[in-house]
Amino acid sequence: MTDRAFAVVRAGALTTVQDLGRAGHAHLGVPRSGALDADAHRLANRLVGNGPGAATLETTVTGCAIRMRSAGTVAVTGAPCPVTVDGRPVAWGAPVHVPADAVLEVGTATYGLRSYLAFAGGIEAEPVLGSRATDLLSGLGPDPLTDGAVLPLGTPGAPVPAADAVPHAGPARELVLPVRLGPRDDWFTGAGVRTLLTGVWRVSSASNRIGLRTEGPSLERARDGELPSEGMALGAVQVPPNGLPVLFLADHPTTGGYPVIGVVRESALSTAAQATPGTPVRFVRAHSAS
Repeated sequence: MTDRAFAVVRAGALTTVQDLGRAGHAHLGVPRSGALDADAHRLANRLVGNGPGAATLETTVTGCAIRMRSAGTVAVTGAPCPVTVDGRPVAWGAPVHVPADAVLEVGTATYGLRSYLAFAGGIEAEPVLGSRATDLLSGLGPDPLTDGAVLPLGTPGAPVPAADAVPHAGPARELVLPVRLGPRDDWFTGAGVRTLLTGVWRVSSASNRIGLRTEGPSLERARDGELPSEGMALGAVQVPPNGLPVLFLADHPTTGGYPVIGVVRESALSTAAQATPGTPVRFVRAHSAS
């Protein structure tokens, strides 16, 4: 029987198993989780013939290295980075055949933060609440990768499509986030709301899979104190007492007591997932038709 699995040679700074997440469980206190750059995750899966929901590896900055226990096809997308098989350079953003026992290395990102490694057949980690995603906030799903761990792979399905090149927008010189005001924008003064829509922040190094934290001007409050804890949505812009906006990402808490001044369009969150510390951030009013 073919041993469809891979062993972790180098886990990297933070490498997790991710899919499209476990939506629909917020009432249980369980975030959606899933790939932060969902667009890159879907593209990696398409390149190896998987459906969009197949589990991939999400690496953070430093990549990872794995040894294939059987031959297979892989693809790396997301943050551009060097990719090698047994030390020989191979293509980023295209299907690559990896022989059995060969070491595939996803190198350090040249820009951006998170790369996605898809395997034909997907990663067959044990699903929890219908998803294989690693949720760092609740602790559900597979543990982050560690050196020596072995993860099973599924059986490839559709033939791998041909691809000459993969479109990539390149590094974001500035992160522009379309935001719809509310539900708690009335907790801020008119000046505070104007600051949100005209100010410039920078991505903080304290950002993670839970939220993108910012450094810059503080938003002026019209009310003191905290709200009773209420539900939090993906893309919510929560404002803690220091007045600095926090954009909630995939592993965000499902409830919170700080006011949410607005919610960022979900389609903009993949770009936010790749924004490196120091990247300028602006919030712009989303059009009502979006």
